[in-house]
Amino acid sequence: MEIRLEGVSHHYADMEVLRDITLDIPQGKIVCIVGPSGCGKSTLLRLIGGLEQATGGRILQVGDAPADCLNPLTYIFQDFALLPWRTVAGNVSLVLEDHGISGQQANKIIDDVLNRTNLQSFRHAWPRQLSGGMKQRVSIARALAVNPAVMLMDEPLSALDSQTRELLMDDLIGLWTATQFTAVYVTHNLAEAVRLGHHIVLLSRRPGRISDIISLDMPLNERHFGDPVLEAQQARLWTMMRDEARAADAELLHG
Repeated sequence: MEIRLEGVSHHYADMEVLRDITLDIPQGKIVCIVGPSGCGKSTLLRLIGGLEQATGGRILQVGDAPADCLNPLTYIFQDFALLPWRTVAGNVSLVLEDHGISGQQANKIIDDVLNRTNLQSFRHAWPRQLSGGMKQRVSIARALAVNPAVMLMDEPLSALDSQTRELLMDDLIGLWTATQFTAVYVTHNLAEAVRLGHHIVLLSRRPGRISDIISLDMPLNERHFGDPVLEAQQARLWTMMRDEARAADAELLHG
């Protein structure tokens, strides 16, 4: 399943947040959304996920979701959103219970996603016993459990330290290499965007418009920290958005 945005705009009262966004999210690709603070990145993700309705344009789901897909669109948030009174397995099980899946069928799915996220030995652990990186792995496993057509990732690594971010990026690349999932990935971190994005969409300051779309042909599993090609792309992105970022910060400061 692909996502297609056609002339999407959005307002909050008199504030124009997004203007005329036309974009395709191809199946099996990670599309990263970057841009200055306040440009509407997370708002755009909420519109795609149906948490809000666009005030203009259309958002279309093109094609069919996988046959065993329980939720076509599934979120991964930066704050993990784990229930502290449930174990790792219990947190993953929660999304299956919503669909009436339990017993051996649920255990089979839970075992699969915990294996895929390297959480097998933490099945019975409580969230309080986990590091930030491990908590985010649980939220990723929970998202994978419903076999979504598209994962909507809202700055999922921003609450983590730099070392843990690197490890989680490696994990995400490994997961994508194995399953080639589709994702819309919002981030303010340009290093994440060039490591993970097949396509990087640069939004202008508010109202957010598409300034450019950069496509990277380097396979994800060949992208590594410190790679000069990726660093050059990151520098290019920053050059393109630096003045916009300064102007956006000034606008936020002065209301």
